[in-house]
Amino acid sequence: MRRQTALGTAAIAAGLAVAMSSPATGATTATGASAPPPPSPKAAAASADQLVSSGKAPIHASPKDKVVRRGVTAGAGGLQYVAYERVHAGLPVRGGDFVVATDAAGTVLGTSVGQSKELSVSTTPKLTAAKAAAISRTRITKATRTGAATLAVLTQGAGRLVYETVVEGTNGTGRTARPSRLHVYVDAVTGKAAGQWDEVRDANDDQSFYHGGSSQPTSISTTASGGTYSLRDATRSGISCANQSGTVYSGSDDAWGNANGTNLETACVDAMKAAQSEFDMVKTWLERNGLNGSGSGWPMRVGLNQANAFWNGSYANFGRNSSGSRQATTTDVVAHELGHGVFQYTPGGSGWSNESGGLNESTGDVFGALTEWYQNEPRVTEQISGSNAVLNYDPPDYQVGEEVDLVGSGPIRSMSNPSSISGNPNCYSSSVPNMEVHAAAGVQNHWFYLLAEGSAAGDPSHGRPNSPTCNGSAVTGVGVQKAGRIFMETLNLKTSTWTHITARKTSLQAVLNLVQVGKATCTDFTRTRDAWNAVSVPAASGEPASCTG
Repeated sequence: MRRQTALGTAAIAAGLAVAMSSPATGATTATGASAPPPPSPKAAAASADQLVSSGKAPIHASPKDKVVRRGVTAGAGGLQYVAYERVHAGLPVRGGDFVVATDAAGTVLGTSVGQSKELSVSTTPKLTAAKAAAISRTRITKATRTGAATLAVLTQGAGRLVYETVVEGTNGTGRTARPSRLHVYVDAVTGKAAGQWDEVRDANDDQSFYHGGSSQPTSISTTASGGTYSLRDATRSGISCANQSGTVYSGSDDAWGNANGTNLETACVDAMKAAQSEFDMVKTWLERNGLNGSGSGWPMRVGLNQANAFWNGSYANFGRNSSGSRQATTTDVVAHELGHGVFQYTPGGSGWSNESGGLNESTGDVFGALTEWYQNEPRVTEQISGSNAVLNYDPPDYQVGEEVDLVGSGPIRSMSNPSSISGNPNCYSSSVPNMEVHAAAGVQNHWFYLLAEGSAAGDPSHGRPNSPTCNGSAVTGVGVQKAGRIFMETLNLKTSTWTHITARKTSLQAVLNLVQVGKATCTDFTRTRDAWNAVSVPAASGEPASCTG
């Protein structure tokens, strides 16, 4: 489901064979005599392929492995990330993916590898596919569709042969039912559950509810065609807003909404405003080409009759709060759901473990905060009359869902002090990897806050309170924009076996890469490590120990 700039059509003859998945594309041409050379995806792919085929890359290759290059993703300062996936004895390897990082000229800077040892596993199942599918159906409350069970290899130990089945339906019952597209892994020898992950992640003269209200109209980008206007962005590819059936809102004029919290056209104004801001933020602050890394965003829908919002792998869907008075289309909620798309459309995809699910939820919160701070809307005395917003904004902070009041108790999460609102953990422990994913988001959320603002920001009235540390240390932040850049470059090195410990290790490598291209300093390296220490995420074996530059 990821999309990157993909290159190459032929296999490399020497060493480990590397297959290429798409035709070649060119690089953007820079202008100006003094401008640095533009990034060369072709050079990055060639250098990475050479490293892989030489046998010198630490990817733990087996003689039965085949490696497939999936694409080249552009990062900040000309950094490039070449993503690969692995096949073992003809079967896809879940957790066998890896990334090679290069500079703009294609010089290799390092690798990010999730697999820890060479695979050595029988690929002959004892369980039937039908039995595996039946077991998988029991993992969801109400299954409406069960896909075919297909064999794969998990990178657990020397490898684990499993059946992978996608089960669609709902989890929960009644008003608490939530849509699900669950990937279930069943051991192909013992029939025991081996893991699972869900694609669905749940939370001009235009009248918005959250971006000015009726007294301060906002402006969004729309499309005009033949005298009809539609809520489809004319300049940011892929961004649109529709009803629950997927029909994009349209009309005879370009004035939208009425600032009423129960009005779905108003909800679309808010959703479009947030999505357009997030799109611009990733371009301006993070140097990413669109939300999906290839110049595009995703569709959105409003009118979900639940106190919820979710990302289903291809679009974001937004409901309302528990009282029905406001739609769940605040900046942080919209950017959170689309942030799941960013996580999915970086190397390693959405991952396949519970721990990666928690890090995915945190990623949504991080993108919500980044978008709020990029918008930097004013702090005003709210004027709300019933369901009508006369004057209302969504000013920046590090809380999640405070404006929509989703379940009637204010914000649902705090990034500066996760335990203060939801009881989520401030600090990493051995229980976090198996924790419910929204709760598990607390640790990385806390790390990001400390990285951005430090432990003693001292400005709670402007969304920047002091933040406790788990080791009693004082942490100095690098600023929200630079923290976002470090986080984005870390995601560009992500693998499907994502954990808190690997995120720590990879973020330090990401800072070193940014130092190489003049986008970070060694002070940023130290502060990134200090923030991880402050939330008790332990050092990983082989993580960078120092920075020079």
